[in-house]
Amino acid sequence: MRYFVYLSYDGTNYHGWQRQPNATSVQEQMEDVLQTVLRRKVNLVAAGRTDTGVHARLMVAHFDVEEPVDCQQLTFKFNCLLPPDIGVYTIVPVTDDAHARFSATSRTYHYHLYQRKDPFRRPYACRYYYELDFPRMNEAAARLMQHTDFGSFCKAGSDNKTNTCHLTHARWVEEDLQAWRFEITADRFLRNMVRAVVGTLLEVGKHRLTLEGLEDVVRAGNRSASGESMPACGLFLQDITYPDALFLSGKAPKIF
Repeated sequence: MRYFVYLSYDGTNYHGWQRQPNATSVQEQMEDVLQTVLRRKVNLVAAGRTDTGVHARLMVAHFDVEEPVDCQQLTFKFNCLLPPDIGVYTIVPVTDDAHARFSATSRTYHYHLYQRKDPFRRPYACRYYYELDFPRMNEAAARLMQHTDFGSFCKAGSDNKTNTCHLTHARWVEEDLQAWRFEITADRFLRNMVRAVVGTLLEVGKHRLTLEGLEDVVRAGNRSASGESMPACGLFLQDITYPDALFLSGKAPKIF
């Protein structure tokens, strides 16, 4: 049987989701608990691979077992045994062909930015010292949605088979006085793409890059043409969606 695990984590102390030989990862913590509880090795396949220091308000992973599990009890045991910076929302049974990564229909990331010194935002947002033209940055974000090739925003050396992504939402939203978040939704994302997109939009916001110049950056298809990669602390994997038909209950769980 196959199950989806809905979880969240503070990525500060982890070298991303994926298990690594010489560094602590979220996958390692999750799989170790599964092995302890189920008394056998179980592999988790996640919807994506967040980088070092990136957070997830919502991540989804799947695992297979031969016998049914008590989802409520397993969720409880996860939350008892996991460290405080990882939490499991729920575990739900899905069809055998449901895949945490390939069955996802959309993913949403948020990038948090603040300009006024705020010690409570510091671990989960990036402080920026320049004055920024957010209406202009939203014009630029709208132009990004007209494109599908995002090779200019992909980390060099990545082994993607394609750089095609279909954006359905991209916008800066004011959260508070001198605090903003960038929301972006697509069917898939390239490695380091969101942080590179944000860094490029900030160049637009500083009036160092024109809207036409942004178009040239996208068309270049080269990472060196785009802006800097922003710090990981401000980035959250915010949401992932799946078709209701994948869930044995007939409906995807409501987390938020």
